[in-house]
Amino acid sequence: MGGRYGDGAIQPASINDKNFKEKWHSRALAVTLATGSLKQWNLDMSRHARECLPPKDYCAFSYYDKWISALANLLVNKGVISADEFLDPIRKTHPLSSRKLLAADVAGVLSKGAPTSRSVDSPPKFLVGQRVKTRRAVNKFISGGHTRLPKYVEKCEGKIEIYHGAHVFPDTHAHNLGEQPEHLYTVSFLASELWESPENPSDTLCVDIWESYLEPMNVP
Repeated sequence: MGGRYGDGAIQPASINDKNFKEKWHSRALAVTLATGSLKQWNLDMSRHARECLPPKDYCAFSYYDKWISALANLLVNKGVISADEFLDPIRKTHPLSSRKLLAADVAGVLSKGAPTSRSVDSPPKFLVGQRVKTRRAVNKFISGGHTRLPKYVEKCEGKIEIYHGAHVFPDTHAHNLGEQPEHLYTVSFLASELWESPENPSDTLCVDIWESYLEPMNVP
């Protein structure tokens, strides 16, 4: 969605705003984290589930509307519960109940995080300072599948700023095709490269980009 035109003015939050504007927002976050402990999907699958919401709903929903709606779809699609069970509380022991995240364990689990760094045998193809160009923002494995390359930076020229080592590749991870880790880089782009009439053409935008999203620039 980033970089689109016609969506109206951005309304920045006040520095005095609470973390959650509505009480159910915090519950949506809590339920999303708790169901993640069931190990029926991964982070990239959950991101793709949000992308798969109907366009009309995606544009109308708030941030946490997207979260809870995508979670509901995941729970049903993965067979954790049925659509009917949203209306009728489950009164029997669930097969996955042994994996439930207890309140006493939340702080410890979250403090560990979920590192995505991995090791690979091949060396990185690009060096810090090298000029590169992004490919099309499409998933080459699954038509219409998940990708972490933003549409607004596709086919654009940038420069490698940081090398992060190898990390789990979202395009395969979101579709149960394995982690297939790739080298990950931070790439900087000039605003003048990304947009036709930027307010500040010399501003730069940095994006973390996996290796297969990039190709080298043929510098004479």
